[in-house]
Amino acid sequence: MTDSDATRHDQIVAEMRKEEQRRQAGYREKALKLFPHVCGRCTREFEGKKLRELTVHHRDHNHDNNPPDGSNWELLCLYCHDHEHTRGVQEQRSEDAPADRRDRPSLAHSPFAALADRFKKSE
Repeated sequence: MTDSDATRHDQIVAEMRKEEQRRQAGYREKALKLFPHVCGRCTREFEGKKLRELTVHHRDHNHDNNPPDGSNWELLCLYCHDHEHTRGVQEQRSEDAPADRRDRPSLAHSPFAALADRFKKSE
């Protein structure tokens, strides 16, 4: 990649990040006005500077679905929001894993457990 390509790439990424922040700011502000400042999972309350730790989760995972009544939103703390998105990844991995590995506790899950099986399928 040439210097001009790298510069253009950096500009595009910066523009995309700004647009994402603008979009999030719009629905986040609306959600904070609609809902109490409490995490919908762990029920921790947020105020003052800690309010920045409260995020908007889109229930259908579509960040463009922002109805004015907030019916697709849920306020979650950073930790619960991260867990919500990780949970879906873990469920997908579990479905792909061999049957004898599905019944193990999720904490014992290895993200590379079914990697060899995936390589065999693609050969």
